Amino acid sequence: MSSPEPDGLAALVTLERLWAGWRSEYVGSASVGDTDGGCVFCRILASEDSPEQTYLLWRDDTCAALLNAFPYTSGHLMVLPVRHVAELEDVRADEAAALWALLADATRALKAAYSPDGLNVGANLGRAAGAGVPGHFHVHCLPRWDGDTNFMTSLAEARVLPESLPATYARLGKAWPRS
Repeated sequence: MSSPEPDGLAALVTLERLWAGWRSEYVGSASVGDTDGGCVFCRILASEDSPEQTYLLWRDDTCAALLNAFPYTSGHLMVLPVRHVAELEDVRADEAAALWALLADATRALKAAYSPDGLNVGANLGRAAGAGVPGHFHVHCLPRWDGDTNFMTSLAEARVLPESLPATYARLGKAWPRS
């Protein structure tokens, strides 16, 4: 399907739908967590479970990195301030600096562990923008490969992840640049 562009060029549209119905469980659980006494990220950060159980890759007093429990692709992780802060504009300067440095470490680890063709880095600000946990600011970082939108994603509306979360955790933990 093509559509005319103002300059006379045609743009090829390859996907008519863009959705991830399999994420509804995650979005539902995140919103329940916000109403019953705390957000999912704060529960993970306060947990006495091992990092392997919570998929916490790295943490200090300011920021943390953890795997997305419902990844778009293997290696999908998030960096976030430890402090529960919802809005980007409310992140303190010290948190922003630490978050940016941690995001750089995350990209180094993803590149070392996966050798991707590219990376997606971004934040969904607010539920309407796609944030599954709108009450706790976080930035997504995930590896991408040429052609990683294949038959399964495009036609079968399903994602195929080639490794489990524990395998992803081990792989990224080994590649993480900080001790």
